[in-house]
Amino acid sequence: MASTAKKPKGLIASGVELVLTVAVAIGLALIVQALLVKPYRIPSGSMIPTLAIGQRILVNRLDTHPGLGDIVVFHPPTGAVGDGICGNPNQGGGHSQPCDRNLPTEAKVTFVKRVVGLPGDHLKILDGYVYLNGRREKFGYHPNRNASVPGFIPCNSGAPADCTFARTIVVPPGEYYMMGDNRGDSLDSRFWGPVPQKWIIGVAFATYWPIGRVGFF
Repeated sequence: MASTAKKPKGLIASGVELVLTVAVAIGLALIVQALLVKPYRIPSGSMIPTLAIGQRILVNRLDTHPGLGDIVVFHPPTGAVGDGICGNPNQGGGHSQPCDRNLPTEAKVTFVKRVVGLPGDHLKILDGYVYLNGRREKFGYHPNRNASVPGFIPCNSGAPADCTFARTIVVPPGEYYMMGDNRGDSLDSRFWGPVPQKWIIGVAFATYWPIGRVGFF
């Protein structure tokens, strides 16, 4: 009789232990996502060929001070919503200089772009190529555009005017210049200005979907 009476208690204890284990696991997963790593889905073609529409990436939320060439998730200025509005009306789309000043309010949407200019850098753009401190960018570019090798697509010859901003600007202190890898089809800092460090969510470090593109950046 004593042995029979103990069995229900053992089952109850095991059930409680299982529930607690699952709850702790879910809690840890939520903490990790909220504080450390967060997944994002690529919503547009502005980062082709590096990232395709619908591709999933993982972002390190502790890394909010990106380096040159990093792929970053961030909140853009409100001028990025719509057709793109520069905080300096004499720069950006339709002018000879890329935008050097954002609207001072943060948009709620999230963007994914590449860092092409750091605080204090002198920057201009010719045919979609960034000239940084007098030198044309080299990171990640492969002329054959091999899909297996991340790179970027410069504007084609005879590109629209928004691919060339021949006059130089200086990236403001504490701000980062962002551009999509699909230079002829990306609404980015050229049109709405640099991004303050405090609006950066994190740096992408891996892609986990689709299976054929799983890997680290």
